[in-house]
Amino acid sequence: MAAHADAVPDRAARSRFLTGIAFALAGSILFSGKAIIVKLAYRHGADATSLIALRMAFALPFFVVAAMIARSKAAGRADGDAAAGSPWRPGDGWKVVLLGVLGYYAASYLDFLGLKYISAGLERVILYLNPTLVLMISAFALGKVIGRRQWQALVLSYVGVMIVFWHDVRLSGSQVALGGTLVFASALAYAVYLVIGGELVARLGSIRMTAYASIVACVCCIVQSLLLDPAGLVSQAPAVYWLSLLNATACTVLPVFLVMMGIERVGSSNAALAGTVGPVSTIAMAAVLLSEPLSGAQLLGTAVVLAGIFVLTRPAPSRPAAVVPVTPAE
Repeated sequence: MAAHADAVPDRAARSRFLTGIAFALAGSILFSGKAIIVKLAYRHGADATSLIALRMAFALPFFVVAAMIARSKAAGRADGDAAAGSPWRPGDGWKVVLLGVLGYYAASYLDFLGLKYISAGLERVILYLNPTLVLMISAFALGKVIGRRQWQALVLSYVGVMIVFWHDVRLSGSQVALGGTLVFASALAYAVYLVIGGELVARLGSIRMTAYASIVACVCCIVQSLLLDPAGLVSQAPAVYWLSLLNATACTVLPVFLVMMGIERVGSSNAALAGTVGPVSTIAMAAVLLSEPLSGAQLLGTAVVLAGIFVLTRPAPSRPAAVVPVTPAE
């Protein structure tokens, strides 16, 4: 009887772990589909400004509901309930606005612009440099020391990106440099957001912070489109609206919560490692849905980048793993 009683918690823990990994995998794959949908929408004559505005317009109601739920939980939380988040402090509102503009609006808009010029596979690989950018910003701005293993991860990651980059240059020409620079700037903007927003996320709670910052980004994207090209919001081909709705729900809102549920069950490090399936799934979907060429160089470069991320996120023998974000700018 005792052996049976001990086995029940083990089975429950294993089931929780597998469910968490499945959530993290599904979230990463759905996030990766964003690039595919954007590339498909470009084929219908859409522009980056209208595309991102439509995506955010469809996603906005979901983030508003999430913010209301988070606010309700925070208002009614019991003392010491850290999961609900801490009360707002003076100045927190402006910090959330700044982080929403930087981490979600700027990063997303630069990413959409870059996808006009590069393949979906290269875009995803560049975005997966995000953990290395966080590491370098923390080192140069906060004085944190980069260890030998972290340098190895940096070298591996950037060598892998260069392999995929030169593969795309040979196929698509000089525009790849422009697109790659825009997507790299997107990853950099999101890395800065992660570095300066870490304390605020820990204090307010990830759901509340994500919901409010995303609302800010939605408003920015919609206002930008209304100022630059108001007709673009109502003059797109029908397929663009359906693709934008799919992008907002299946590739924006749903994966945000799937990844959160995955982290809740298996922790940040395990969820991050599961998330490295993103570049591979993007390359596969791009080959099938966009007819993008699939070459040995592209697969090799992607594998090298993922090896670098694995080296960066796996725990050291003598200490627990550091929490290194692997979710790219979306």
